[in-house]
Amino acid sequence: MDWGKGIVITLIVFISLMVGLVTICVKQDDIHLVTQNYYEEEIRYQDQIEKMINANSLDYKVLNYDIQLKKVDLHLPVGSKGTMHLFRPSDARLDQEIDFDVINPNANAFDLKSLMPGYWKLKLTWSENGVDYFYEEKINI
Repeated sequence: MDWGKGIVITLIVFISLMVGLVTICVKQDDIHLVTQNYYEEEIRYQDQIEKMINANSLDYKVLNYDIQLKKVDLHLPVGSKGTMHLFRPSDARLDQEIDFDVINPNANAFDLKSLMPGYWKLKLTWSENGVDYFYEEKINI
């Protein structure tokens, strides 16, 4: 075999490899952004920081996750209203939002057994007495 054939074979293998990799990348459909409205949320992030400061200044633990029972207990005062966002970083199709309104302080448990096992971020946004709060906790189901 001479140099010409070796160069041609090398180029053909390289081009075939590149075409294969590009085809694989184009066919992937499970790539998700962290959020669909990335730029709007970035602009509103200062409000988010203030909500986080409000939540950190509370003198009680906002939620408790029980690993064995796979449930979340909210410890919020009566009259609190908000949303619990269950965020799956690896697949946005599994994300869920649960609205809540605390009427009975003893009945604020949410069952998470129906969620896929793995890493989740639990984002809790609520308001109480006109003050907004945000709390985030990472859990493994």
